[in-house]
Amino acid sequence: MKPIFLSSIFLSLLCVTNHAADTTFFDSKVLPILQQRCFECHSHGTKIKGGLALDSRSGWAEGGDNGPAIKPGQLEESLVIKAVRYVDAEFEMPPKAKLPASEIAILEEWVKLGAHDPRTAGAGKQKKGIDLAEGRKFWAFQPVSNPKPPLVKDTAWPLDPLDHFILKPLEAKGIKPVGDADRYTWLRRVSLDLTGLPPTAKDIESFSKDSSSDAYANAVDRLLSSKAYGERWARHWLDLTGYADMIGTSNGVFAEHAWRYRDYLINAFNADKPFDEFVREQIAGDLMSAKSTEDRAENITATGFLMVGDIEIVNPDKAKMETDHIDSQMIKIGQTFMGMTLGCVRCHDHKFDPIGVDDYYGIAGMLRSSPSSHKMPDMGVWSTLNSTVLPETPAQLAVRKKLEAENEQRIVGFKEEQKKLTDEKAVVIKQLAALGKPTSPVSQVVAATDNAERDVPKSLPTPEKKSAGLPEPSPRDRRSQSVGKPLPDKDALTKRRDELDAQLKKLAETIKHAEFFKDKTPRAFAMSDGPKPADMPVYVRGNPYAPSTVVPRGTLRVASWDKFPAIPAGQSGRLQFADWLADKRNPLTARVTVNRIWQKLFGTGIVPSVDYFGTRGDVPTNPELLDHLATRFMQGGWSQKTFLRSLVLSRAYRLSSSNDALAMKLDPENKLFWRMNRQRLDAEALRDSMLAISGELTRDSGGPALVLENPDNCGALALKGVNPPNYKHSKPRPTQEFERTLYLPVLRGATAGPDRLRAFFDFVDPAGTAGQRNQTVVPTQSLFLLSNDLLRKRATKLADHFIAAEPNEIARLEALWLRVLNRPITSTEREEATAFLGNVEPLIKTVKGRPALDSIKWRELCHSLLASNEFVFRL
Repeated sequence: MKPIFLSSIFLSLLCVTNHAADTTFFDSKVLPILQQRCFECHSHGTKIKGGLALDSRSGWAEGGDNGPAIKPGQLEESLVIKAVRYVDAEFEMPPKAKLPASEIAILEEWVKLGAHDPRTAGAGKQKKGIDLAEGRKFWAFQPVSNPKPPLVKDTAWPLDPLDHFILKPLEAKGIKPVGDADRYTWLRRVSLDLTGLPPTAKDIESFSKDSSSDAYANAVDRLLSSKAYGERWARHWLDLTGYADMIGTSNGVFAEHAWRYRDYLINAFNADKPFDEFVREQIAGDLMSAKSTEDRAENITATGFLMVGDIEIVNPDKAKMETDHIDSQMIKIGQTFMGMTLGCVRCHDHKFDPIGVDDYYGIAGMLRSSPSSHKMPDMGVWSTLNSTVLPETPAQLAVRKKLEAENEQRIVGFKEEQKKLTDEKAVVIKQLAALGKPTSPVSQVVAATDNAERDVPKSLPTPEKKSAGLPEPSPRDRRSQSVGKPLPDKDALTKRRDELDAQLKKLAETIKHAEFFKDKTPRAFAMSDGPKPADMPVYVRGNPYAPSTVVPRGTLRVASWDKFPAIPAGQSGRLQFADWLADKRNPLTARVTVNRIWQKLFGTGIVPSVDYFGTRGDVPTNPELLDHLATRFMQGGWSQKTFLRSLVLSRAYRLSSSNDALAMKLDPENKLFWRMNRQRLDAEALRDSMLAISGELTRDSGGPALVLENPDNCGALALKGVNPPNYKHSKPRPTQEFERTLYLPVLRGATAGPDRLRAFFDFVDPAGTAGQRNQTVVPTQSLFLLSNDLLRKRATKLADHFIAAEPNEIARLEALWLRVLNRPITSTEREEATAFLGNVEPLIKTVKGRPALDSIKWRELCHSLLASNEFVFRL
């Protein structure tokens, strides 16, 4: 046998032997350490922190956020070795305790010998990529269908096509719907649902006397045409936006222009703006054409949807701040229009839904191409939201110029007053200085400072010849004689000086305030395309300092019916994205929207998880009804008023909220809607109803919620400094006590003034978003209703009104019940109320005399009604 051949055999055997030895070493020594010490945080079977998986060779070779974890043969370059050695306090693994020296030595030996790892894949390794074909089989991504109303046995029951879809599954399950609510209950229900206000006595009388077939429709049309309708449904929409009158949560930085978006919503709902147009405007209104100056201003303001949410403008890491704000915009868009959770896709493909990082960064690229904030010059680390000047009509421009001229005149007047007071202060200081000086033929010049009277040098009296036989005049007499008249008293001068100091300080703040706000140019927090729109890279684990592959701008592929249209050069793509959202072929937008509207009226959605239509959310309890409503909504021109009108005139909406034993047994959660769900009034409806009932509600409101016109509410009004201008709601406008809650300031992290009720009755967190509020029933709510001045003041006003308006107590009770509970009083209630009034009178010890006693006992009765379950709940 030749030597070369023998050598080859020897080398082959040696390689096999070494390979077997390496495998044995890995399996017996290295793998147990990895399994016991590392897999808890770095394996596919549990979690993958930092993007690093150690349950396969490819896992550590590819590495995580910081690159490859092991470089075979290179100890000092291998991150795993660096971590287990504990040489860097910020990079120590395992984090709980350092490995024993023996285990570290095994890992070092393994890496030094080439890091042999026979594993080819991790246990349970997830398949990469999104299976779009499989994903489109899920119900939410299927095209919206147009099912025909099913046949039902009780053909007299349905009042609207949607009633067929309600009745069919009820009949199949043997459930009979409860009877209709009485007319008083229905009128209160529909009034509160559509306007957030109870019906007036006049409304009740008109409806109860209308025996025509159009009585219900006439009542609905009246409500939909009122301004209160837009106010009510604008507040529902604001819950989805994270709206507040503050920028971020730090230092009370005020969002001066946020109210314009709120008023845009009110006008949009009242004008019945088609919902598809409503969607387009809020995503890309600034890029849309407009028919008039007013329309152009509306379109710009509408993009406030993407601006008014929480943003941490004090974050010194501006790249992270931008990425976090884009993420909050993504979450808002996904939840509001698509019913999808997109926040987690910032870091990785969605764990449950067919949405990948390419989808996330495709949309995020459009938002990044439309910067929404900027660093404030000369203001430390602070940033602020971008604002856009709104176009004005000639009439609006004239009004603005007049306001600015009037403000300029005010500033001139303030400065004239400032000079007058400054001059007077100088005279007072001189007089005070003179009181502290001796009489001298040579005058001393003293600076007119605040402490001048204390700065005068103390001199010894000048010797003078005494007049024979005359007493020496006192210093005060000598000073009086020197000027020919008595000087003011020192205490009076000191008091006046202090008064002038206070007036000048306040006047200086007033001038500073007037000059800071002298520009009245209308602005709105609004989106606009940046100078260089571009595609965005995927950020590894969401980290802006770890960019990866650049992905083209686009949208959710699983919900798309065609390729995303080309984006013109120099544009962000928001306009194309808005068109995609508002397209009738989109399987999500219409379904999500009609489900939200249904939930507001019926208490729960057809898809109960109203903000999430994904695979881990709830499935539709009646999918045919959902698609029928979505199709109907789109075919009706996306009109929300038309859609709402059909819902509240249906038989399903007219049902009583009473229970039925058999139905409760078969469908305890009322998923099939065999009765109306009772709902507790939300904070706004509760407060506004009290004001309306007491006759104090202001019906004509709008404009800025923040009382920025009062200097006492504003701080740090300067364009340079460490902190930006801020706001504290210490002095509300007197009128705000009587305005609808919608128009009161929304302050993140605090409530103030007349709006404290929101904190007790599940107002949505303005730092977040929610399509459906909680409806808690807790003791603190009862305590609030019993003791807060909001109720006591309304009860006093109500009692005094009825005492003055109706001398007959029986008639007074009937009018009170109709005003508060919106129905006639029963005979039992009349007897109980009369007994209550009689029993409470002897307990009143603070006042005497009939008028005062009547006022207190009727106030207590009114207060009891305002705190009652029947008032607090909508039946």
